[in-house]
Amino acid sequence: MHRYRNYRYMVYVLPALAYVAVLSFFPAASVVFYSFKTPRGVYSISNYEAISKAGLLTSIGNTVIVSFGALLIQLFFAILIANILIKSLKGNKLFSTIFILPYGISTVVSAFIFSLIFSPVGGFANSTLYSLGIHSVDWYSTKYSSMGVVMFADFWKNTPLVALILMGGMSTIPPSLNEAASVDGAGSLRRFIHITLPNLAPFIAIALLIRGVSEFNIFALPLILIGYHPSLINTLVYEYFIYSSTTYYSYAAASVLLAIIVVFAFIIIKFGGAKQYEK
Repeated sequence: MHRYRNYRYMVYVLPALAYVAVLSFFPAASVVFYSFKTPRGVYSISNYEAISKAGLLTSIGNTVIVSFGALLIQLFFAILIANILIKSLKGNKLFSTIFILPYGISTVVSAFIFSLIFSPVGGFANSTLYSLGIHSVDWYSTKYSSMGVVMFADFWKNTPLVALILMGGMSTIPPSLNEAASVDGAGSLRRFIHITLPNLAPFIAIALLIRGVSEFNIFALPLILIGYHPSLINTLVYEYFIYSSTTYYSYAAASVLLAIIVVFAFIIIKFGGAKQYEK
């Protein structure tokens, strides 16, 4: 009877197990399987050998630059915005309503808006520069300027989410800590460094984790803003998109799988080395 009851409980978790197996485990296993398959149906490591001759390492580097740069910009402005919203200032309700609007706009729409702003010919940014007596700029003339446009568009779209997370963290800091530090003569900068930042660290980690995953998968913004120009910007998801649509699925699977292995290897080496150093 007791064994029958255990089996009955197992039936309740079968839908969840089926969901994980069909939508998570099977796609991941299929990527590993197809990464070794060549267009002729032969299984070998030729796909991985071909990656070294392609632009995978460049795409990983571009993805890291765009992700790291966008996260730094978002974190800096999110801290400023959260410091403003956490205070009882006149007009904060209107300001909070305006600043949260970009997060409600779809990525495709925001990318199209910024493509009009930074258009080399007739764009709003160049029109503003011309009205100030400054020569127009080709925002996509170099690789790094193109990345800057993508970072700026991504910052405008996603900073509200980071600011909301940090504002929630600031609301948990007891006001008595800042009051006591102020009485002891600590200025606003010292209070921010020694009180706000340490208490805000877990929330900063959560915000960076949430946004970091999305930044690593960035695709729609550069695709609409720049298009596929490997000489300007070529992210990891670009590689998967181009290889799966123009070459063959197996090469794309090998590219993504190798990138995941590189990322996890870096994390293991980084944290493993840190633990050994602590010992």
